[in-house]
Amino acid sequence: MLVTDKVREALERGGAVVALETAVLTHGLPHPRNIEAARNCERALCEAGAVPATIGVLDGVVRVGLTEAEIERLGAAGAGVVKLAARDLGVAIAGRLTGGTTVSATLAIAAQAGIGFLSTGGIGGVHRSSGGAAPADVSSDLLQLSRSPLVVVCSGAKAVLDLRRTLEYLETLGIPVLGYGTKQFPAFVSTESGLELAHQVNTPAEAARAAAAYREVGYAGAVVIANPPPADLAMERATVERAVETAMTAALVEEMQGPAVTPFLLAELVKATEGESLAVNLALLESNAHLAAEIAVQSPRSRVQGQPQHT
Repeated sequence: MLVTDKVREALERGGAVVALETAVLTHGLPHPRNIEAARNCERALCEAGAVPATIGVLDGVVRVGLTEAEIERLGAAGAGVVKLAARDLGVAIAGRLTGGTTVSATLAIAAQAGIGFLSTGGIGGVHRSSGGAAPADVSSDLLQLSRSPLVVVCSGAKAVLDLRRTLEYLETLGIPVLGYGTKQFPAFVSTESGLELAHQVNTPAEAARAAAAYREVGYAGAVVIANPPPADLAMERATVERAVETAMTAALVEEMQGPAVTPFLLAELVKATEGESLAVNLALLESNAHLAAEIAVQSPRSRVQGQPQHT
């Protein structure tokens, strides 16, 4: 693992460092909007007083704190870049692969590097059933959240997922989900899902205190801060549901399976909403980064343990 000097120095002085995943860069957004989004998220972190640590794998080397050139390389590489969950990291390193890290992989790497905060758009979760006897497709993000002691800021889970079952799975794993300014679980590009949350925080300081309290009582998993998308851009839930049904039908026709399903569904969602969901996605990524930085700045200067190799 190679950690850039800027990230390393911030960690050593107890500064606010926030990790960013790169699967959204490599597989979640179209080029060149993906690179624009990565830049905007890093800028939002800096403006709020945090140091960005964008994480990816380049030629088999895990890098914590990508340079501008490395972000552009990942964002423009297309088919030459793989999507990496936590389970894929060893093979990627051994095979000298280049890839974007999902939430699960980013959590694992960030925890090892000593980073306590992560910002993303929407976490993975339980996929909607397509019928038949096949077992449910459950994202590895959920289990990794139970293993990684980070504060994760997101806009709930991706709208193409089964949000009710995802929230139930989070509860089963004992992962606290705190609504930011809401008691509703956000539905990614929509502010409300109709699913009530048990807990709510209203300020970055309150979120930071709650996360610190979980650590004090020995909780070693992630604390999820569910931040609704910007209200002026958020889509109506009914509109999104109609678009998701269209995307699901397209996925069945194309016989999509495995890690390719979510990127395909999100791309189809963009088509079905004539680009509106993409605009909201870009806005919520930046909004979440800003909030994650504010929480990190308000948090006690303590790090999870890790033994990274530094550049």
